[in-house]
Amino acid sequence: MALRFDIPSMASSPSPPFLLSLSNHLSLPLLLLIGSLDRDIGDLSRFLSGGSVGIAVRSRKSRNWAIRAAQGIGRVEDSVVVKDKSVSVVLLAGGKGKRMGASMPKQYLPLLGQPIALYSFYTFSQMSEVKEIVVVCDPSYQDVFEDVIEDAQVNIKFALPGKERQDSVFNGFQEIDRDSELVCIHDSARPLASSGDIRKVLRDGWLNGAAVLGVPVKATIKEANSDSFVVKTLDRKTLWEMQTPQVIKPDLLRAGFELVNREGLEVTDDVSIVEHLKHPVYITEGSYTNIKVTTPDDLLLAERILNMNAGVPQV
Repeated sequence: MALRFDIPSMASSPSPPFLLSLSNHLSLPLLLLIGSLDRDIGDLSRFLSGGSVGIAVRSRKSRNWAIRAAQGIGRVEDSVVVKDKSVSVVLLAGGKGKRMGASMPKQYLPLLGQPIALYSFYTFSQMSEVKEIVVVCDPSYQDVFEDVIEDAQVNIKFALPGKERQDSVFNGFQEIDRDSELVCIHDSARPLASSGDIRKVLRDGWLNGAAVLGVPVKATIKEANSDSFVVKTLDRKTLWEMQTPQVIKPDLLRAGFELVNREGLEVTDDVSIVEHLKHPVYITEGSYTNIKVTTPDDLLLAERILNMNAGVPQV
């Protein structure tokens, strides 16, 4: 099936991009995002409407465009693939974990016999998109990761933790490969991040410059004053709970750190650094099972989730 239409000659072409809407006798909507019309070279443009993808081809000498509809190819966003060995992971493993009340930081406590931090470490190390993992941890815990380096499919580096989270991220960021196209920052205390969710947020980070895994808030959230009286009930339809990984393009993260350091700003998560640049951050819907293990109850829940995934009956 093909459609053909003529774009009339214009004394002055409108500034690109602009949108032309088409439909054929089968009522298949086609949207064509066209760049500059006054170039005299051949053009090949993709366009998308709903689940349909089409190709627009213009000859070198004409302003005529032939539109061919192709069904079932899927959305452009879904077809984006992050390149192999293009991602640097900054794995934050330097927290103290005071709320756990244990003798060691929470990320090194055993979860079904394995340190919590190694779960996400293994997940990232088996992903083709990942070229390296920069582990931000106290030197006394480096051996936890060094003991399993032989099983990793990626390069492993280490960086020292900082006083605050943003300092630890900055230290890890300084160690990444200059050729990396994405920085993927993850809390090692989130052992259950799935490779599927990670790939989704990597894709969205590549498309938008910055993306973060999150889940819609389920609970009713109220704003209170300093005397603990309710001020108002927030609309939970607009509220999301942030998770990790948080994915940012290196140049954007670098510019964000320059601003944060220059202005002396404090941030509570990584994409907040980008928010200060007024750059949009995309929320990729993740999974409620991607919990952060911060209390003994969280540890029990993580064990239960892992056992359920393994098909172990729960009592």
